[in-house]
Amino acid sequence: MTETNLSDTSTWLPLDGLAPGFDANKAPLSHALDGRTFTVVDDRGTRIAHTFGEGSVSWVYEPGASDPTTPAAQTDACEVFEVDDDLFYAQFHHDYLPHEAVSLFLDLRSGHALAVISDIGAAAPGRTAVQQIFAPGRIEELDQTGAAPAPTTELIGRRALWVYSSEHAYEHVYLSPHWYTWQCLAGPEQGLADTDEQTTWRLRPGICVFAWREKVIPCASVTVADHRDQRALRSHGVLFGVDEAGTGQTHFTFGAHGRLLSNTVHPDVYDPALRGEAGWDAAAAAPAAAGAAGLAHAPEEDR
Repeated sequence: MTETNLSDTSTWLPLDGLAPGFDANKAPLSHALDGRTFTVVDDRGTRIAHTFGEGSVSWVYEPGASDPTTPAAQTDACEVFEVDDDLFYAQFHHDYLPHEAVSLFLDLRSGHALAVISDIGAAAPGRTAVQQIFAPGRIEELDQTGAAPAPTTELIGRRALWVYSSEHAYEHVYLSPHWYTWQCLAGPEQGLADTDEQTTWRLRPGICVFAWREKVIPCASVTVADHRDQRALRSHGVLFGVDEAGTGQTHFTFGAHGRLLSNTVHPDVYDPALRGEAGWDAAAAAPAAAGAAGLAHAPEEDR
């Protein structure tokens, strides 16, 4: 029996090799938006009108005063999922720009929106092959209430199990505002693990957009995950990247059921959620570290 070298990343499965069966837990498609138009306006004044049809979205892009983008219009194949009451996730892959895919989140209750644009380019030192842009906006046809989508650290410290089919299962460990670790527990990637870049935005209390960008396989993912019930997590998402031949794109949606496995609570001075991207404050950490060391060596009756 030949032992697999898990460290040899040249043997890792390409993105299109993962696709068969990975979407078994995908939610039914929603047709609640069919025949409706929603215009998303961002802080540049750029307006994008989205008109939904059965399995399609027709959009018209009108750049704002500070947006150098050329006006455009297109109809793309589209899948829509209902994440929560009046909260929808639309996924489409541009025909005219095949290296670009859009994940659009529309909150019809609050009137807020978030678009995540995933763009395939070339990997470079310090740069993954697929990059992502996060663009919040307001829905012009609706009044805005409550908090707008925003980056969040609320997942940091959690370890979650995600089951994509009867054969595909992964765990995620949310490490910091920039990193997370994944490990395949079952499926064709079983035994593989890595730490990759991630970005998390909050849509509603307990409902987050979690996106990651892989450095080994040229791909990225955007998911929307409902963490409100720790025993019954639910996510919907897309994987988008370069195909095995390296000349085309692979784009497919999926879903997962999950549960919280554990939650790490850091001392405040070491907490990645509090430190954010700024790094570790060694001066502030010294007293806490000394206190922690003293506690570790204290007699049992003094702890």
